[in-house]
Order: sequence, then C-alpha cells, then structure tokens
Amino acid sequence: MRIAIICDNYSPHLTTKRCHRVADWAEADNVEITYTPTNSSSLNRIEAQFTALRHFTLDGTDHRSHKEQGSMIRRYIIWRNRHADDTGYVR
Repeated sequence: MRIAIICDNYSPHLTTKRCHRVADWAEADNVEITYTPTNSSSLNRIEAQFTALRHFTLDGTDHRSHKEQGSMIRRYIIWRNRHADDTGYVR
C-alpha cells in the first residue's frame, strides 16, 4: 500500500528538496511526499480549524499569562470536539 503525505510549503516541510535521506526513506518505504502550491492554505484542511481557534481564543484578547492563554485554547478545543457533529454548525 502506498502512503501519501501532503505538506504545505512551510520551509521545514521542504526537507525532501534539500535532504536526500528523507527522499530515500520515502522511496524505500513506498511513501509519496507531495507539496501544496505556494499561497494555497485553503487546500490545507487543517487551516480552517486554526483560523477558528485563532478567532475565538486569540483575536482581540490580552491574556495576562501564557497559562491563561493556554487555558482559553484548551477550552475552545474541548468545546469544538463536543460540537463536532452538530448539524446546525456550518463548516
């Protein structure tokens, strides 16, 4: 079975273009590493989740500490996971 790994163009993800060790591993283990086009974050399905998280937990806030900020992020993730199957929620 062939495994596909899709990476965006974030510079650490471009390893196979610079490091043949990763490319050799992928070829030997039947793994295909593919990169999304530049400036195409809309093709990366996780980006929408990060956008919502940023909107609900970070935008317009002034957290007093990293602990408080982390708590807000955790609370959002818990809420989001509990409402993942809501039929009224538009994605």
